[in-house]
Amino acid sequence: METREILERLKKGELSLEEAEGALRRQPFEDLGYAKLDTHRKIRSGFPEVVFCAGKADAHLLAIFGRLYEEEGEVLGTRASREQYELIRSKYAQVQYDETSGILKIEHEGKERAGRISVCTAGTADIPVAEEAAQVAEYFGACVERVYDVGVSGLHRLLARLETIQRANCVIAVAGMEGALASVIGGLVDKPVIAVPTSVGYGASMHGLSALLTMINSCANGISVVNIDNGYGAGYIAAQINRLGLRGRQEEERE
Repeated sequence: METREILERLKKGELSLEEAEGALRRQPFEDLGYAKLDTHRKIRSGFPEVVFCAGKADAHLLAIFGRLYEEEGEVLGTRASREQYELIRSKYAQVQYDETSGILKIEHEGKERAGRISVCTAGTADIPVAEEAAQVAEYFGACVERVYDVGVSGLHRLLARLETIQRANCVIAVAGMEGALASVIGGLVDKPVIAVPTSVGYGASMHGLSALLTMINSCANGISVVNIDNGYGAGYIAAQINRLGLRGRQEEERE
């Protein structure tokens, strides 16, 4: 619960003084011993803490996922395996899992989404990373349009969807191999482009390093680059940009 909610519930008599005191003591983080949950992150940044599932012990994952769900009423996990999904589902039957992206989540019913983000891939092998980005952005309240398999080896495929891409508040360009897609899109839109290199490619691609270097060295303007295969990072930044775009329009309408 946020501080204001605690105080309002205390005022209405829905919480006792001791319960309110206990809730405030858990802020700004809750110490579980093996983990310190950042329960104030949503207050500071607008988005709550997310669980990186890979590598976590089963008991730790179950406790962390459950505690964040209890705190926020929803929770998002990334890089989850099917085994971890089955573990969480044993206690939270409503959990959703996407095996392509590794996204594990419980969401508020009827969540409203606004704005527009375009997520583009060079090829279908890049979709797992793109889906991680798209679903993270959707979880954080953005409308996402997927434009997949529009790599530079067939530029006409990208140009056929250009109007859709240009309408977005920002664009995520996901590509392996030589990673040229971000540069091409950067020269065609007037919005920020978030480039995501993937580890897709043959030997000299060096598990995504070639795409990373191409994107970092792009001569197109307005491109930022996240780490190799970091769909989560791209989706988060895109959601922030989308939120700023919505806020700007709302302020213009009020004026």
